[in-house]
Amino acid sequence: MKPVATRSPSTSTRSSAGTFAAGPLVLAGLILIAALTRLLPHPPNFSPVAAIALFGGAYFMSRQWAFIVPLAAMLISDIALAAINGGIYASWFGGFAIWLGYGCVALTTALGFGLRGRVGGGRVLGFGLLASVLFFVISNFGAWLTLPEYPKTFGGLGMAYTAAIPFFQWTVLGTLFYAALLFGGFALLRSRVPALRAQTA
Repeated sequence: MKPVATRSPSTSTRSSAGTFAAGPLVLAGLILIAALTRLLPHPPNFSPVAAIALFGGAYFMSRQWAFIVPLAAMLISDIALAAINGGIYASWFGGFAIWLGYGCVALTTALGFGLRGRVGGGRVLGFGLLASVLFFVISNFGAWLTLPEYPKTFGGLGMAYTAAIPFFQWTVLGTLFYAALLFGGFALLRSRVPALRAQTA
């Protein structure tokens, strides 16, 4: 009687473990690097924040990590900015605006779920524009709530949004620039490393 042939588990197990680790680690690394570019000189509101949230939502297979990693990267970059700049920037951690900012990151990550399995240039452009509008609406609502120069009336709310209009172009440009880098760069990596395709959405 011939023994039943069995496949050695060692090779497949090691391969599976490596595959499992590759995708999430690469995603987290790209998101952290993008977040730390906030430390570089840049125009006002030219930021990677919306792009990293969309990117995490689009590609992390675990929805839990899709939220955790962009928020953690945001926190690390905020701590670094506060350590470097101090003063007014450090006071960000004691105010209401930080919760609006992090809430906006979480909402944008959820928005990125709409890209899962359907990432394409046109869709990334559309979602990037929508994320930019979301950040504009929420962040300037927070400015109206927290800054004393804006009366707490509908007129004051209008003043807050009007004052922010010149900066909105930089929000859009920053989001689209970093989205192109993250989504385009990761698409190139996935095309060359099959393990990344297997372990990301």
